[in-house]
Amino acid sequence: METTDRQPSRFRDLLEAYRPYLIALAMLAVFAFTTFAIYDLTTEVSYDDVIEALGNTRWSSIGLAVFFTALSFAALVGYDVNALTYIGRSLPFVPVAMTAFSAYAVGNTAGFGALSGGAIRFRAYSRLGLSPDDVGRVIAFVTLAFGLGLLSVTALASLVTAPRIGAILGIEGGWVRAGAILIIVVLSALVILGRDGRTISVGGLSIRLPDTRTSSQQFLITALDIAASASVLYVLLPQTEIGWPSFLAIYATAVGLGVLSHVPAGLGVFETVIVAALGNTVSIDQVLGSLVLYRVIYHVLPLLIATLVVIGVEIRQLAYHPVASTLRKLEFRLAPPLLATFAIIAGAMLIFSSVTPTPDSDLDFLSGYLPLPFVEGAHFISSILGLILFVAARGIGARLDGAWWTGMICSALALVFAFVRAIAPFEAAFLIVLLAGLFLSAKQFDRRASLFGQVLTPSWIAAMFIIVAAAVTMLLFVYREVEYSHQLWWQFEFSEEAPRGLRAVLGLAIFAASISLFSLLRPAVRRSPLSTSGDLDRAIEIAMAQGNADANLVRMGDKRLMFSDSGKAFIMYGIQGRSWIALFDPVGPQEEMADLVWRFVEEARTQGGRAVFYQISPGLLSHCADAGLRAFRLGELAIVDLSRFDLKGGRLAGLRQALNKGVREGLEFSIIDPPDVMASIEELRRVSDAWLAEHDTREKTFSLGAFRDDYVASQPVAILRKAGQIVAFATLCVTDTKQEGTVDLMRFLPDAPKGSMDFLFVKIMEYLRDAGYARFNLGMAPLSGMSTREAALAWDRIGSVVFEHGERFYNFKGLKAFKSKFNPIWEPRYLAVAGGVSPAIVMMDATLLIGGGLRGVVGK
Repeated sequence: METTDRQPSRFRDLLEAYRPYLIALAMLAVFAFTTFAIYDLTTEVSYDDVIEALGNTRWSSIGLAVFFTALSFAALVGYDVNALTYIGRSLPFVPVAMTAFSAYAVGNTAGFGALSGGAIRFRAYSRLGLSPDDVGRVIAFVTLAFGLGLLSVTALASLVTAPRIGAILGIEGGWVRAGAILIIVVLSALVILGRDGRTISVGGLSIRLPDTRTSSQQFLITALDIAASASVLYVLLPQTEIGWPSFLAIYATAVGLGVLSHVPAGLGVFETVIVAALGNTVSIDQVLGSLVLYRVIYHVLPLLIATLVVIGVEIRQLAYHPVASTLRKLEFRLAPPLLATFAIIAGAMLIFSSVTPTPDSDLDFLSGYLPLPFVEGAHFISSILGLILFVAARGIGARLDGAWWTGMICSALALVFAFVRAIAPFEAAFLIVLLAGLFLSAKQFDRRASLFGQVLTPSWIAAMFIIVAAAVTMLLFVYREVEYSHQLWWQFEFSEEAPRGLRAVLGLAIFAASISLFSLLRPAVRRSPLSTSGDLDRAIEIAMAQGNADANLVRMGDKRLMFSDSGKAFIMYGIQGRSWIALFDPVGPQEEMADLVWRFVEEARTQGGRAVFYQISPGLLSHCADAGLRAFRLGELAIVDLSRFDLKGGRLAGLRQALNKGVREGLEFSIIDPPDVMASIEELRRVSDAWLAEHDTREKTFSLGAFRDDYVASQPVAILRKAGQIVAFATLCVTDTKQEGTVDLMRFLPDAPKGSMDFLFVKIMEYLRDAGYARFNLGMAPLSGMSTREAALAWDRIGSVVFEHGERFYNFKGLKAFKSKFNPIWEPRYLAVAGGVSPAIVMMDATLLIGGGLRGVVGK
């Protein structure tokens, strides 16, 4: 029976551990399948036919496509406006519109909209004052609203055009209509249930449904968005027998499948559905030409506009314009992600242009001025530069100085080669915009890091291979009529385009494989050196000069230390397995936080580890997001405002009774100052040993102090005596700023009077209040505050269940109930982990680190 239970657990662990790789393989498999399908569907189509179809597209159709693109993005801005209304927050329209526009421009192009666009929203909205929970609810709202809206529009369009859709899909129209009706009924039921903003509970998860007005507004916004974006492609198509309602259903289905495939921008998947659905009514070469224009107008053009707006904000003569002044608040957050996506497009453009023919007129012109080796070399090197730009995009998004230099150099070289291998004005203009954006945003790329030290994630490797595979497919499509032979590799003539493309693809494949192997065969984990006594003294000095009392845990000396460049701030961390776990926020001035967080993430990544921040405040989340980390809620920290702490009145009547009872029991409170602690150390040890034996546990480390003579004597100790004997004690953690006080070790004898800890805490708070301290830190209640979150993640749902039913393993509810006696203010605390890493794996590493390894955890 034990073996049966263990096997599913092992399977789930393996699945979780290799989830990023499985997703990447699934992306490649889906792309391979769709690529084969579209290649097979276009057997009778030639590249020249597609170019001719592009040339025959009327300018009026292009103008209409641009108009409908603008209409679609205006509707997309409405998603964010409606989401902010739903969560009850109001922000200025201009920065919201810019954020939403940029998020969708990046999300539509890079794929993974909830992550890529969500990262932009997190950076921008946190800067505008939204809490991490509020930003998460906005992201959840727009993601869910798009999915449900797409489903509803598809169902309604299919209901009207069921016979036509059925004929295209090869099934009975009645089945199409029945499925559409079922979807409409389910969605209508959700609208009716939420007509008054009702909250429903599903498996312990509470979700507040949008009220009727919000639902109606969102449906209209989604309908306008999908109708406008479908019209972009529809007006680019030639005359077709398929009416607009039928096309709307086909388009919505293609978009949905593209999103579900997780392939960046649905590349290949979207095209396959459109070609398969329209191939019998419209010439396939015309469909392909329209799809190329659709990608340029709906995907590339908005990204270009968003990048140009950010560049415009940088120009000084606009700095005092009211709108520019508002947008400058977001410029720091928006520029790197936009430029990163722009670099991806520029890289893909260079790659694809290396496998497509150069116009004969351009070759004739170049042959009169340049020798053939120049043209051949420029063609081959341009494809490699495109791949380097694609890879560097990840570092550009992370604001690496090395990635900035790489982007500048590659763009400049590619700009020169654009006129050496072909006369490509549009390509050159695109590269000029990228160069201008990088140049004007240079001050933002202040993170010193080696681009070669960056380890590409499986999803980035998969995306890179998708681009290369797309280039191979395009090469095979363009030169379908060319008979392959080994002699092609060695043909060097101006007129021989196929050999030139073959050599470019071979270089791409070799270069991409080398990058992938370099990333996958990452270096083994190395341990950073342990901190010296001098480092510890310097860290204690910094800790005493700031307001976080928990920073005194550095006195344990069991953690590694990383200091900022100025030496005024530090991170204390431990290493367990591959996890580099930083404890709390960095200690020191706020202005040192961003660079120190990035340095820690970069050092962990360079040495083959994964960066983790444990028990951090909401204020650090924006810095973690900039470094590519994801946040998960851990629980809530209880804070007591000592300036208002008073036992008078009915609010704290229970504590007043505990205090009076302690006095009757003969308890006496006092503080032992650090110089006098060693005189009582043996008596304190006796209490500590008795407490450990009573609870059948052992000392913990890392996030908790242990009873060690030098540590206990480093700060004041609060004690309770009865009949002259110490029956309970707590070590205090304080700093010179008197902003905060807290306790670490809390031990009492088994026969101490009941309620002794309540008595001790009340006396400690009164002592700190009278000494001028501003607040008292009661510590964190793990997993608290998760069950009421709207649009909760799986992590939160699991956490809420454990909090409700996990008393046999840990006293979750009891701990929060004890802290609640003091009527504290609850502040959320988070776990931030590197993207793609399971928080469950990281929490296991943290547990092992705190417990002293597996032996310590098993031995309690």
